[in-house]
Amino acid sequence: MRLLDALVEQRIAAAAARGEFDDLPGAGLPLTLDDDALVPEEVRVANRILKNAGFAPPAVEQLRALCDLQSELKAVSDNTTRGRLQAKMLALDMALESLRGGPMVVPHEYCRRIAERLSERALIDGSGEVVSS
Repeated sequence: MRLLDALVEQRIAAAAARGEFDDLPGAGLPLTLDDDALVPEEVRVANRILKNAGFAPPAVEQLRALCDLQSELKAVSDNTTRGRLQAKMLALDMALESLRGGPMVVPHEYCRRIAERLSERALIDGSGEVVSS
């Protein structure tokens, strides 16, 4: 999946360098971020009430937590701590995939237990690969 993301980003950057995005409608204008066109109508009101009350959808909270863990992982050199962080990231990634309705729907509790088990057993070698103890 990460390889595909990198390929997409590379092609977008190449298209931008060629100027293919310069004449698009709305170029240079701010984005309308409150567009709920893809949200079912019966959910829009509830989402807007929650947003106005300062709550974010679970997927947004999990994405924020995942970004925080990635930043923390970059700053940590201890292998045991890196293993725990990677296990937490795996659990969050699996939970996000289940929220997206992806191919693997895994209950949150199961993800948490997997992360705990991995953090107990995982050791990270110098190359960043996870190896069992």
